[in-house]
Amino acid sequence: MTTIPTVSLSSGGTMPALGLGTSGLQGPEGAAIVSQALADGYRLIDTAAQYNNETAVGAGLRDSGVARDEVVITSKVAGGSQGREATRTGVNESLRRLGVDYVDLMLIHWPNPSRGLATETWKTLLDIQSEGLVRTVGVSNFRPEQLAGLHQATGVWPAVNQIQLSPALARRDAVAFNAEHGIVTEAWGPLGTREGLLDQFVLRKIAAKHCTTPATVALHWGILQGYVVIPKSKNADRLRQNLSVTDIELDSEDLSAIATLDLGEDAAWDARTHEEW
Repeated sequence: MTTIPTVSLSSGGTMPALGLGTSGLQGPEGAAIVSQALADGYRLIDTAAQYNNETAVGAGLRDSGVARDEVVITSKVAGGSQGREATRTGVNESLRRLGVDYVDLMLIHWPNPSRGLATETWKTLLDIQSEGLVRTVGVSNFRPEQLAGLHQATGVWPAVNQIQLSPALARRDAVAFNAEHGIVTEAWGPLGTREGLLDQFVLRKIAAKHCTTPATVALHWGILQGYVVIPKSKNADRLRQNLSVTDIELDSEDLSAIATLDLGEDAAWDARTHEEW
């Protein structure tokens, strides 16, 4: 079984640098994919209330036979659950659907600035963390100034910021801000599917050089930068193949070539205007 590296969290402990994204994995099929992924060696599973699949993820965890304390389960507070009481209700409902007593990592899914409830939601998550229902708290899709607003109100930086990130969207300024404040950068969309990353000649050439796939190169690039990557797939062979990300070694020439694929910050979804519920 491939050994997946880990990253340290400011809240204490670690999390795997590679996990399974579950957006789009629902019902019995989703549960089976989660169960197989855990059997194959995944120990980080990323879900969200918004994905409508927490029940399937929980079933997959139980069916896998892997001990609960060996798996890092991440979920997210949906946009419609922001606010003091709604956040508490949302977290409790996530726990119920997952069938667990605690969640390892709970994130605010989107800042949704039009609601003006991100800070109140953050304060509530900190309270819930102190009660033991959530081990670690963080955010998703927050820009540097939005992160700074949470810290200004509470004195606490999120442990994790999960953002849209891949070689096609390197997000250098956001990543640097996270690192400066001890925030782990976690990449959703690490294969750059929306940007057509895996079809890029540069990436395919590097993959051929290392006798691997463009997806493996993209994931290895993320882990090499110190990020957590959470690719998703319904294909069992691809899920196993993703576990081989540490089996290659990119050189300086490879990294320079990959840097040319960055489309720039403007190509990423802008959390000042993009909102989800």
